[in-house]
Amino acid sequence: MLMSQPINIKFTTAAGHQDIADILALQAANHISTTDEATRSAQGFVTVRHDPDVLLRMNEAYPSIIARANDELAGYALMMPRSFRKNIPILEPMFTRLDNLSWRNAPLTDQKWFVMGQICVNEKYRGQGVFDGLYQHLQSVWQPHFDFVITEVSERNPRSMRAHERVGFEVLYAYTNPVTGEGWRVLVLDF
Repeated sequence: MLMSQPINIKFTTAAGHQDIADILALQAANHISTTDEATRSAQGFVTVRHDPDVLLRMNEAYPSIIARANDELAGYALMMPRSFRKNIPILEPMFTRLDNLSWRNAPLTDQKWFVMGQICVNEKYRGQGVFDGLYQHLQSVWQPHFDFVITEVSERNPRSMRAHERVGFEVLYAYTNPVTGEGWRVLVLDF
C-alpha cells in the first residue's frame, strides 16, 4: 500500500488581516449553526463567532497560534487575554464563573492565566497532530508570561473533550447551563 507523503505543517503566530480572515472563515465553516448534528458529534464544532475587529485587536495584543500547510490554514488556537472579557459578551458568564473559582488552593483571580478563546482544526488536517501542535506552540510562546491556560468545552463535543484530555488538560469545574441544560467542563492546562 502506498503511503501519502507527510504534510508539512508550520506552526506560528497569527500576523495581520489575512490570518484573521482565514481564522474567521474556518470558524464559520465549523460553527455549531453551520454544521449538522452528525458532523457535530463526529467532528466537533465551535460555539463562538468572533467580531473581526475584536479578533484583530486581541491578536495585536497577544498573537494567537496558527498552523499552515502551504498557504492553507490547517488550524488555529485563539489566545484570549482576560483583559478582553468585555469585548466578547457571550463569554462574560464564563469569566464571572472563573472569578469565583480556585486552582491549586489559590483563587484564579490571583494567578497568571489566559483563556483558550477557541481552537479549531481544518477537517482536511484532522488526525495529523495539528491540535497537539497548536497547543505545543501556544505553550512555547506563552509559558514565559503565564502559568496556565483555561478553556470551556461542551459535553456535546466529545471529540474536543478527548483531544483536550490527551494534551494534558485537567477538569477544574463542571456545570450545567441552567437555561439550555447543556453540560460544560472548565479545563486547565498547566504550563
